[in-house]
Amino acid sequence: MKLLPSLAAGFAGALALTALHETVRRLRPEDAPRMDVLGMRGLRKLLGKADAPQPDSDTLFNLTMAGDILSNGLYYTLVGSGKHAVHRGLLLGVAAGVGGVVLPGPLGLGEGPSNRTPQTQAMTVAWYTAGGLVAGALARALRKR
Repeated sequence: MKLLPSLAAGFAGALALTALHETVRRLRPEDAPRMDVLGMRGLRKLLGKADAPQPDSDTLFNLTMAGDILSNGLYYTLVGSGKHAVHRGLLLGVAAGVGGVVLPGPLGLGEGPSNRTPQTQAMTVAWYTAGGLVAGALARALRKR
């Protein structure tokens, strides 16, 4: 696996995912996934356990977005640079999407942001899958160069 193309592909997937989430949540507030809310809840929970000061809402949102892009970018880097990068991107995306629907409740972050309606659940899986496919497609394109 070549590190730089894998990182570029992973972060492209993460940026595509974040852009999709942020666009749709503004267009369909009634049922769009709110992974930003889950991220902010998670960050507040971590800061609380560390007895660290809680940031204001704008700072919390910005930190959450940066953390989402970093963590999703590193996750999507797993697509690698081999000839099966698109297939791996598909599988990684579906796995992340299903995790986004199933895990928030057991983690104590609430189920509403990703589980509110069947449409919310489907969009959560679809958006993460799209991010994985973007990462895989870019990895394959970079491999051919």
